[in-house]
Amino acid sequence: MSPRSYLFLVGSSRADGNSERLAREAAARLPADAPQRWLRLGELPLPDFEDLRHRGDGTYPAPDGHAANLLDATLSATDLVVVSPLYWYSVSTLTKRYLDHWSAWMRVPGVDFKSRMAGRGLWGVTALADADRAAADPLVGTLRRTAAYMRMDFGGVLLGSGTRPGDVLADEAALHRARTFFAGEPAPLSGAGV
Repeated sequence: MSPRSYLFLVGSSRADGNSERLAREAAARLPADAPQRWLRLGELPLPDFEDLRHRGDGTYPAPDGHAANLLDATLSATDLVVVSPLYWYSVSTLTKRYLDHWSAWMRVPGVDFKSRMAGRGLWGVTALADADRAAADPLVGTLRRTAAYMRMDFGGVLLGSGTRPGDVLADEAALHRARTFFAGEPAPLSGAGV
């Protein structure tokens, strides 16, 4: 099998935030032959998603601009890592907008987005201010269900605690988990966990 390639999709409005710092700690342990690409969704703004499924034949035009670049980057990676802070118990707006565009990409003639995503890995990294890790359950559920729907393998979500910039680096348990987070390949959904 060819080496895995990782696309890190940073959905924070803050550069070098706690979620990104935790993701970089985990990424530092990836094999040297595993390419990494980091994209900040805020630097590749997408328009709000427009649901066209019930108009005409339900197809979407080929994306252009940032959407085309994100589609190409998404399809070029074996593993997608959603790096999003916990905002109101879910992924950030930037991350949600990116995932919303998957609905369009599945309906662009000739792209075969859903079938091409099957078997790829989907991972998450998030920092939360709440001491109760269950506060991240909706975010984890969003990514887990996305993986299931797309027939992707779910690698789980790496959770860390942090409110102010850099706080996550004091979360020893999260840093310990980061060291082995990407060990091996993501499990098929039936064996997935947080």
